[in-house]
Amino acid sequence: MEEFQKKFAGLLSDYTELLLGQQNEELQTKVEIWMLYSHMAKSMPSLVKHWNKEFPEGKQEIMNIIAEIKKINEKQKQNK
Repeated sequence: MEEFQKKFAGLLSDYTELLLGQQNEELQTKVEIWMLYSHMAKSMPSLVKHWNKEFPEGKQEIMNIIAEIKKINEKQKQNK
């Protein structure tokens, strides 16, 4: 499992680099959170809605992360 985790971390690192034009641990973590949240919102929307109601500050932080990723991604696209 450890070997797989290293390989998957490399995939996530490459994805972050291609998506945002840069890569560091903080951005990689934000991309991971964004991807997981998006998947959960699509596959179990009731759970995510419940979580959003229980933790509105958490929902706001997710929205901030998503906005930051979109902003960096748009800037990356413009620079190409």
